[in-house]
Amino acid sequence: MHSASSTPGETATWLARNAVDCLPEGGLQRKLEAGRPLRVKLGIDPTAPDIHLGFTVVLQKLREFQDLGHIVVLIIGDYTARVGDPSGRSSTRPVLDPAQIDANARTFQEQALKVLVRERLEVRFNGEWLDMSMADLFALLRTATVNQILKRDDFAKRFAADEPISVLELLYPLLQGYDSVAVRADVELGGSDQKFNLLLGRDVQRAYGQPEQVIMTLPLLTGTDGVRKMSKSFDNYIGVAESPDQIYGKTLSIPDSSLADWYSLLLGAKPTPGLAPRDAKRALARAVVERYHDDTAARDAEERFDRVHVRHELPDEIAVVRWPADGGDVHLPALLAHAFGVSTSEARRNLAQGAVRLDGTPVPGAVLDLPAGEVDGRVLQLGKRRFARVEIA
Repeated sequence: MHSASSTPGETATWLARNAVDCLPEGGLQRKLEAGRPLRVKLGIDPTAPDIHLGFTVVLQKLREFQDLGHIVVLIIGDYTARVGDPSGRSSTRPVLDPAQIDANARTFQEQALKVLVRERLEVRFNGEWLDMSMADLFALLRTATVNQILKRDDFAKRFAADEPISVLELLYPLLQGYDSVAVRADVELGGSDQKFNLLLGRDVQRAYGQPEQVIMTLPLLTGTDGVRKMSKSFDNYIGVAESPDQIYGKTLSIPDSSLADWYSLLLGAKPTPGLAPRDAKRALARAVVERYHDDTAARDAEERFDRVHVRHELPDEIAVVRWPADGGDVHLPALLAHAFGVSTSEARRNLAQGAVRLDGTPVPGAVLDLPAGEVDGRVLQLGKRRFARVEIA
């Protein structure tokens, strides 16, 4: 833990030790030299219901600021989510239902507190200030040029490829920048893909006569596929609110090449020297479960994993799913959708890939229907971690 008695220069160096960017150079030290609690901003667009491990990389940095006495300003982007952040996008984002955005926002606040503390935390919704008059909007639009916005890498590539860019998307960086004006941010954090937006926030603050924020970007955690950044869009994520079994099992699925980054970004450590990748993953999985549940949950998750996947035994507790007896065959895609909450198309895909079993025996990919008697009382398994005992009612 960093000492609160350190000099501003030492504290700035420690806070920036694992950042990709901390700009302008020397800016964080100068902010700290003011000797007051800094307002450290993070904007979250609640476009999905869960916070995943990739997002905790930034949350952990915010917690470091909190522990040093600074104020974290968490902005829930209920308005900017309706626009859609174009960062890392090659196409326009779909429009989200406002009711879903509001529900996601509530979930985000709860899950953020798995990392942050309520003390020194200010939660704001940018609908407070972005529901502005046309005169205020025009004033904001005068702070940047189209040329400046189109220099952004995402837009430049799409413009060169003659792909559509909505006017709303062009507005997004300016709206995010105005968030910094509204909360008088001293520092703004984000992933490394947010650098353009964060820097533009400095320009917007300057246009409104405010001191410019320091920006700090953090590395992006690769997902469980080991290739792309962790994202719900890529289905390669681990949610912080997932069960201990899900967190443990998914962590073990990451490729060996991801181990160093996952240890560094999630635990601030390195794998134990000489430890085999399999054992390093098990230690990592236990540590992640402990962080978002507790040590007992981690030990139990490891035992359940070993029982099913190492010793090939059935779990101790298996949920029962009931299926109506109508005298006909059981349509497996519909049964899988009912039992595990997946879509029928996803169920068909899993069947085709040999990922569905009955009492441990793989169901042939071409089989979509089975007589009820061949399903009744048997354990249906989807993938490696989902089980249900079928009862024909």
